Amino acid sequence: MTTTPRSRARSFDSAAALYGRHRPGYPEALYDAVEELAGRRFAGARVADVGAGTGIGTAPMRARGAEVVAVEPGDGMAAEFRRTRPGIPIVRGDGDRLPLAGGSFDFLTYAQAWHWTDPARSVPEARRVLRPGGALAIWWNDLDESAGWVAEQGERIRAFFAAGGPGGAVAGGAGAVGGTAQALGYRTLPRGLGSGFTTRTVPWSRWIPLEAHLANLASHSAFLLLGAAGTREFLDGERARLHPAFPDGAVEEPYVVTLSVAVI
Repeated sequence: MTTTPRSRARSFDSAAALYGRHRPGYPEALYDAVEELAGRRFAGARVADVGAGTGIGTAPMRARGAEVVAVEPGDGMAAEFRRTRPGIPIVRGDGDRLPLAGGSFDFLTYAQAWHWTDPARSVPEARRVLRPGGALAIWWNDLDESAGWVAEQGERIRAFFAAGGPGGAVAGGAGAVGGTAQALGYRTLPRGLGSGFTTRTVPWSRWIPLEAHLANLASHSAFLLLGAAGTREFLDGERARLHPAFPDGAVEEPYVVTLSVAVI
């Protein structure tokens, strides 16, 4: 089975609740860094969070006093957003065709979502909707492979998908679940935006049950497209490998957020 960027992006719709429950959030230090690099606070600002998904990245900006609107193309993700974040407005659309008025936002944010856009379209759209001095903030949150067990797991995931999954039936690779922002070539920053991007990394970690860690892996597009049987096969193996390292059933997932901000 060959996958496309569109099929990967829309695979989340079938597992929106799983995604919302088990994907990691973001540390407060990330939002501090966005404010610092943008030169203004979220409080009182107008923010469009594009590719908002279930609102994991959206809600903290609202909590900081921003007037936030979410933009989401997927049916399932938008439905889960409305169910769990009823107080935050959401409109249907994507970064290539923003359903937003021109010159009306102080921040345009993409949490784990810029790589689903076509920069030839999304860059002009960003310039159109941002006010003068507005900021485009793009970030990706990746498991930190400086931790030995994470690096070993990443190698297993990449090898599993490089071989095509069970029986060699799947094409398309591991995607973000088996790599980092630096290693994944499709995560490139656009050009032609003001003075360019300033990039910062924000390390952090969370403690979660081992089963939640496995569910987090299962929520990535590579596994969603693989299907239940193949995903179960891989995760059963991971459970057996990780249990000796985490005998109490709790896993510390270390992360690095790679943040890039451009002021227009």
